[in-house]
Amino acid sequence: MATQALLMLSEASPWSLAGAAAAVVLLSLAACILEWAWWTPRRLGRALQAQGLRGTRYRLFTGDVTENVRLNKEARSKPLPLGSHDIIPRVQPMFCKTVKENGKVSFTWFGPTPRVMIPDPELVREILSNKFGHYGKPKSSRIGKLLADGVVNHEGEKWAKHRRILNPAFHHEKIKRMLPVFSICCEEMIARWENSLSSKGLSEIDVWPEFQNLTGDVISRTAFGSNYQEGMKIFQLQEELAERLIQAFQTLFIPGYWFLPTKNNRRMRAIDREIRTILRGIIGKKDRAIKNGEASSDDLLGLLVESNMRESNGKAALGMSTEDIIEECKLFYFAGMETTSVLLTWTLILLSMHPEWQDQAREEVLHHFGRTTPDFENLGRLKIVTMILYEVLRLYPPVVFLTRRTYKEMELGGIKYPAGVNLMLPLLFIHHDPNLWGKDAGEFNPKRFSDGISNAAKHPGAFFPFGGGPRICIGQNFALLEAKMALSTILQRFSFELSPSYTHAPYTVITLHPQHGAPIRMKKI
Repeated sequence: MATQALLMLSEASPWSLAGAAAAVVLLSLAACILEWAWWTPRRLGRALQAQGLRGTRYRLFTGDVTENVRLNKEARSKPLPLGSHDIIPRVQPMFCKTVKENGKVSFTWFGPTPRVMIPDPELVREILSNKFGHYGKPKSSRIGKLLADGVVNHEGEKWAKHRRILNPAFHHEKIKRMLPVFSICCEEMIARWENSLSSKGLSEIDVWPEFQNLTGDVISRTAFGSNYQEGMKIFQLQEELAERLIQAFQTLFIPGYWFLPTKNNRRMRAIDREIRTILRGIIGKKDRAIKNGEASSDDLLGLLVESNMRESNGKAALGMSTEDIIEECKLFYFAGMETTSVLLTWTLILLSMHPEWQDQAREEVLHHFGRTTPDFENLGRLKIVTMILYEVLRLYPPVVFLTRRTYKEMELGGIKYPAGVNLMLPLLFIHHDPNLWGKDAGEFNPKRFSDGISNAAKHPGAFFPFGGGPRICIGQNFALLEAKMALSTILQRFSFELSPSYTHAPYTVITLHPQHGAPIRMKKI
């Protein structure tokens, strides 16, 4: 019998053998897709329900993506009342609806992966501390990595190595040396505003694109020094890429969609290639200049290249590759530009809504600096300005939630979560929770931070705009110093109020943006 089978096989045509092999491959692929898109989600959903959790119904491949898009579109069609800080129903309508229907600890579906909301700051702190390495970052999609795939996405030893190499660039003393660059960029923006004033000393300015340009300019100069003009090109390309990524997320869970030659996919790949080409050239120049003793290493890239040289000590495996450095530079750009531009925009909007706090902040700034350029020491003494920035970060955090993933069965808050579940840390929900912040949680009240962050709420972990634990944002001091410098410079020269054309409409494009811009009326003082 075996001999006969071998004889038949030997007489089979190459085409029939190829067809059989293709059939086996297709069956294996189908089995993998079925496991990923159906059996695993059903198993995880049942495991969560067995623990008493409720959530949305799973839909093949996409989960809640389609419903999320629908609810977002509906929410974005209706602006908020002027002065209202109850932004959760508009910014996160899907999660808001799910909490109302299924309770605070409930789950939605991010494609075929369940995403459980963890609204308790004590449990959030436990997850972010990640003492035993049980909670990792969710695996980034191929599309998501286009924007940046640096230290923010790495795990284990690779994360530790990158963080170790990056730390010197964000040291307190290094950031202090960058303050003159912050000042120059702010003065250039202020000069542009002053040139737009009418004969009465008035002007209306949309501060949203202004602050994007400011922070893009700052990160270009501080990251790349004399190559900042090339850096600004990267900023413009990444801005377009972020918008296109939002479109792509709607098709993220269709198997193989990334490989289709759609117009959006082709443009995203082209942007990625252009950014990499620019960065590879800048990094090569910086590397050669430092090795030849022809350049200082005061900019972020120089500090990174120098730190990488020390860490590797001539052994490539111990340091970062050029591709690794490219990804970290992309991250400098997106995180550095976005966080501060969002913070400054909402700060001016809120100070326009609450002029009494604008007056107090200006009085403090003039007391410390008068009309002179703000200096590092006194920027650190601005208590009222700091309280205002913290309150803006509480009500309008640039990033509205964080996610972590279970890589083994974990018990958290009395619930056993199986491996493969995403844990959503709802930063916006926790920052607005009246049980943590009091009855005035929905009001702008910087006084709550008068005794520091740890005493502002009923739980010291209730405020985490920059994350927490060992993975806390490496650039938070950079962002806050830049924001203080910009806000102080503006308060020295202008008073401001909302334009009648302003529409209060926060929404997310990865970070929290004003949907219709931020037109502000400026008056020279």
